[in-house]
Amino acid sequence: MVQTTIKRSEVPLDTHDLQVCQRIFDTVRTEAGLTRDCEEAERIATITIELYRQGVCDPDHLKTMVAAARGLFAKRD
Repeated sequence: MVQTTIKRSEVPLDTHDLQVCQRIFDTVRTEAGLTRDCEEAERIATITIELYRQGVCDPDHLKTMVAAARGLFAKRD
């Protein structure tokens, strides 16, 4: 089994950090056609913050990673 160590920042997010995350969240959510208060939007928000805390801070890279992670965790019927 391969183990990956991820350095996760425990430093509180500042205004700039939150603005970046909010922009990415809004973009991914809008492109997916989701409302802000649905369960999938909550997953997108969680993924966005977690990836940002792990060091994915470039907005384009973050958006790509969030979209990819969202696909991995999408509900399967």
